[in-house]
This record gives sequence, structure tokens and C-alpha cells, in this order.
Amino acid sequence: MKANFPAKVFCALLVALVFSFNSFAQTAEQKRPRIGLVLSGGGGRGLAHVGVLEWFERHRIPIDYIAGTSIGGLVGALYSIGMTPDEMRSFLKSIDWEQAFGNGPTYEQLSFRRKEDRRSFQVDVEVGLRNGVSLPNGLSSAHYIGLVMDRLALPYSSVANFDHLPIPFRCTATDFLKAESVTIKDGPLASAMRATMSIPGVFPPVERDGKVLVDGGLLNNIPTNIMREMKPDIVIAVDAGTPLGDLKTIASLTGIVQQSITVMTIDNDRRNLRLADIIIAPELGNRSILDFSDIDKIADLGFEATQQKAALLEKLSLNESDWLEHLALRRSKQKRETLVPDEVQIAGVDREAKKRIHEKLEDHAGKPLDVDKLERDLTRITGQGRYSSLDYVFSRADDSSRNILLVTAREKNHAPPVINVSIEIEGSDVNDLSFTIGTRLTLYDIGRYGAEWRNDMKAGFRTLFLSEYYRPVGDGGFFIAPRASYRRERQFFFLNGSRVAEFQTDRLGAGIDFGFTNTRSEFRAGIETGYFDAHPLTGDGPPGSLAGRVDLARLRWAYDDQDSPTVATRGLRLATEWRWFFKAPGSEDGFRQAELSASFFHPVSDRGSLFLSAAGGTSFNRAATPAQQFTLGGPFRLGAYDRDEFRGPHYAIATLGYHRRIYDLPTLLGGKIFATGWYDIGGAFTRLDAGQLRNQFSGGLIMDTRLGPFSLIGSFGEGGRGKVYFSFGKFF
Repeated sequence: MKANFPAKVFCALLVALVFSFNSFAQTAEQKRPRIGLVLSGGGGRGLAHVGVLEWFERHRIPIDYIAGTSIGGLVGALYSIGMTPDEMRSFLKSIDWEQAFGNGPTYEQLSFRRKEDRRSFQVDVEVGLRNGVSLPNGLSSAHYIGLVMDRLALPYSSVANFDHLPIPFRCTATDFLKAESVTIKDGPLASAMRATMSIPGVFPPVERDGKVLVDGGLLNNIPTNIMREMKPDIVIAVDAGTPLGDLKTIASLTGIVQQSITVMTIDNDRRNLRLADIIIAPELGNRSILDFSDIDKIADLGFEATQQKAALLEKLSLNESDWLEHLALRRSKQKRETLVPDEVQIAGVDREAKKRIHEKLEDHAGKPLDVDKLERDLTRITGQGRYSSLDYVFSRADDSSRNILLVTAREKNHAPPVINVSIEIEGSDVNDLSFTIGTRLTLYDIGRYGAEWRNDMKAGFRTLFLSEYYRPVGDGGFFIAPRASYRRERQFFFLNGSRVAEFQTDRLGAGIDFGFTNTRSEFRAGIETGYFDAHPLTGDGPPGSLAGRVDLARLRWAYDDQDSPTVATRGLRLATEWRWFFKAPGSEDGFRQAELSASFFHPVSDRGSLFLSAAGGTSFNRAATPAQQFTLGGPFRLGAYDRDEFRGPHYAIATLGYHRRIYDLPTLLGGKIFATGWYDIGGAFTRLDAGQLRNQFSGGLIMDTRLGPFSLIGSFGEGGRGKVYFSFGKFF
């Protein structure tokens, strides 16, 4: 016992010394005030927060706690996980905000069948029948912005409590069903960021912890009250909200909406600002909450506003040594390592859907995670049209240390079934006006997973009823597709430039195709039989009355990697079809036809693209019956001339043009305005060696909207021929 006495005394003295040192260190740390930073909501205006943080860093002002709402919640989360203001600028500029506010994957990322939907039915509003006739619960599906947040938060998947982030963090959301403000301080960081900025009507609500959450700015846009609960000594609040406007401000619909939001939140904002010790309010003028176009400029305004408070803020500045120590402590808590997933699990859907999704993602297990490839795979799955979004996070199995890559598929709240809509209007005057409205109803999983029953209906200048059952064969992209259709159209006949007759044609048919499809292309081989009838409505054209049976076989291949179904700026689209007519009214023997069309757009600047399109068809050495002849004339097909003015068993047309984006519509409304011009040369011929080619120039404006492209075009051809026409729902 005596031998151990000195050792015990030494241990006791050592413990006392360590305790005394810790107490001294804590006392030294407590010499400076603890600072809490509150970042308000404000949409694009909230990008000013980046400049505020930049000023703080340059002047060595530490932030010990951070809380935010909406865009302030996003910026606050980025800072809390260790992103510097310079990195934030680069990151926020890297986000494609148009895509972030877009309705799901871009056109390029869609499967080929969904591309067909968008190209044939160009109204960018999807109607669903899942719970009766309904629309999506947001203009954006939030898939893209969700992936951005998943990537940022991935290293912090194991951090359940936001107090354990490099900077303790809080954000707010609104319980949309109970009208209560919700403080988010734990759980998945990515879903917290999504919830705090889920603007109702723009992004879908976030279901989390049994609540349906939307943008926190509805009830708590400047959460100083939440910051006070974190017990800082000093609270700094940054108010990037929109000030009340005047009569001029509310003269537009956008101004009225913005003023309404401000009126609803201003009383709570004023009350919460009283809880702040220092307020920074950047002078952002009348910048819209939807304006994300000039991130550097808005951030600079935040920097300038903070500089105006320099006399107060510089009192909180650390010396160089203490600042470096503060940064080192913050960096020590950062997590940059991405775990290796031992397995992939799917959540949010039924067993069959889990199986199908897992088959596409299982190769991500057992090796370092390639986040770029994972996000491409998730987007490709979303591009099939079945889900609004897919997101990912690392999880731990309850009974093991295995790392699980958990992918959650979020089904659309409104679909399937899906209804797509088209509106097509063309004309040069009241007497030359065509109007067609159409819908496509698609039902999923009829008979087996992945099958689709597509039903098209159009009425107006063109009448169409088409029903096709698309059934995959295996899982490799092969399919079988029986179909039935009825088409009614009007055709015009000309003689020496004058219309001599108008005919109505009716086509009734049924057939079956076998083929293969992937993201960019589709190949079909099929047969068809039906009945054709043509009779004059006015005048007396070459065919007279023509009726009889039509039997044919066809091969068709289509390829599409353009960036838009409406007004493309880059990419190639090509379609070619061969037809063998075994029987056709007006023809004693069978004949062959081939047709090819292609369009290519190439960007030559940030705003301008050159385009080249070409199309041609031939009946080879046979004279096709009038019912199967090709026609040219009308909008975008030698538009200086009348519809169907040129007709024959052969045709060719080539176009070279340029369009330039001259104005961007608000992101949520979608679309751009282009100035365009092009040169056409083409014609339809009875004989390939005796064809006459027409030349023309066209130019005008195109407004690409979510309802489809609207064009106002002037075309001028040979012999003084010319027209000014408008078109809605179609461009090339």
C-alpha cells in the first residue's frame, strides 16, 4: 500500500492539472462572444447572403451558430458543412436554375417514348388521372435540385444531429397541413434543405417525420427566435426579403404576387427582427425572388451592405492567430470521404418496382461510389416518366456495420395514367387557318410491368384516333406493339398556282410492329392493313373519288438527341421510313416508297445556333397514287406558298438557318424568345430528272413557352410570292 502511495498522489495531481487546464481553456474560449447568424428567405434575392459571409471571412468574424429559411436555409447549410463563400459562388453558378425549376429531367434525359410524348404533344403540363383529373403538385418535380442536395449532404449521412456539423445549424419549414412552423435540427440534411425551400406550387412538398413540409418562409422567414434558442451572445440577422412596393410595382401580375407574399410575411418579419442585435439589409432594389441570373452581382450587394455595418461588426473580429485556430477547429469537423456502399436498397415503391430499379443500380455496390454515374442512372430512371424524382443517401443496417446506399423513388402524386395535350394553330389569314387540339392518354403496366397502352385523340383540321399497346419482350429493349387507327385530313390540289379542289381523306387501319428502343432511338418493322377513302369537298381534283383497301409493310428508324422538343439549340434528329405497298386504291401493282427527314442544330455562341434541316421522299420508278403522293407548301415547308401547293411522287427540301435568343421569359413560365431566319430550296416532282426547285427566305420571331412554341414568320419566294403566317405548337 505504501509503495503505491506516490503513484496515486501523482495521478491525482495529474488529473487536477488537466482539469485546471481545461477550465482555463474554456475560460479563454468564453472570452469572446458566441455569434449566431440568421439568413432570411427571399428566393434569388437571398444570394446576397453569400456576399455577407464573404465579408465576415475577410474580416475574421467567426460564426458559431447558423439558422436560415428557404434560400437562407440552403446557404446556411452550405456554410455549416464547411463550404467557403468563394466555393459557394462557384457552386451556385454551376446550378442550371432553369433545369432546377423544370418539370423533371431535361428532354435529352427522357426515354425515347417520353420524347415522343413531348414532341407530339408539346404543352409542357402533364395531367394525371391517379386521383381523378389532377395536375402535379409543383411546377418543378425537384428531381434535379434534389440530386444537388443529396450530393452535398452525402458525406454527412451519418450525422443525425445538426449540432454535430462543423457549425451547428437549424432551418425552418412549414407544416402545410397544420399551418405550423417547424424547426429542423436533425435527420437527413438533404431533405432538410429541400423542405426549407419547397415553395408551394413550385416544388412538391417534402414528407418528413410524418409531416408534409413546405417553404419555411410562409410562417418564419427570419428565424431569429430559433437562433435565440441556441443561446448565442449576439444575433446577426440578414434580411433579403422584398420590401413593400408602390403603385407602379403592383401594376403587373408578378408585382401583385410578390407584394402579396410580402404583406403576408412582413408582420412576423418585423417581430423577429426585434430579436436581432445587428441587422444587415442589402439594397436589392426590385430584383425578383425568381431572378437567379446574376449571382455575382447579387452577392456583391450583400458584401456592400455588410461593409456599411463595419463599425459594429469589426468589434467582433478575431486576431490572426485566433482566426486560424477557429478555422482549424471548423475544418477538423468536416467530412469529405464518401463511403463504399456494401449494398443498394430501394424504398418508396412496391416490390416489382423495387426489383426493376435495383437491377439498374446494383452495380454501384461493392466499389467506391461514382456519384456522377449514379445520378445519371437515377435521372435515366426518372426519364421513363414513372417517378417524379429519385434521391439517395447512405444508411446503416440496424444489425450490422454494412453501408447501405438507400435510393428512394418518389411516385408522382397525380399519375399514372397520364394525359398529354397539344394545341396546333397555323395560318396566314382568316381564310387559311387550321386548328387542331389533341390529347394522349397513356396507361402503364397493363398486362405486365413496363407495358403501356397509348391512346391518341385529335380533333379539328386533323382528326385522329389511335390506340397502341406497347409490350416489352424481355428486359433488353425489344417490344411488340399492335395498333389500330383512324385518320381524317383535308388535302388541297393546285393547278398553275391556283387551288382547284379540296378533298377529305379517311384512313382506317390496323397493324402490328416489332422493334427495339433505347434512350435515343427506336427501330420498328411492321405490317398494316386498312381502308382508304377520298372524296372532294370543293372543286374537282385529279383523283376524283378514290376508295379501296391498303396493305403495306414498313421499316422505320428514328434517332433523337436534340435538347428540346420545341426549339432546339443543339443536337441531331433523324427519321427514315421504307414502305412497301402491296395494294392501294388507284394502283394496279404494288410500289415502294422511302422517306428521310433530319434536322441538326449547332450552337455558335451562348445565344445563337445554326441549323440545317433536310427532307426527301421518293416512290422510285413508280407513279404513286394521289393518296400516297408527297406534298410541300405551307408553314415551315416552303411557307411562301400555299399548303399542298406542290405535289408529286418525289420531293426534296433543304434548309439552312440561324436563330438567336434575344429574351428569357421568367424561369417558372418557361421558355425564351428567338429571332430567326433561314433559306429554303425544294420542290415536289413527277420525275426526278425534271424537277423544279423553288427558293425562298424566311424570318421572324419564335416564343418558346410551356404551352408550346409560338411563331410569327414572314416568307418570301420566287415570282413575288410571299406570306406572313403564324404558328402555335410547332417549329420545324
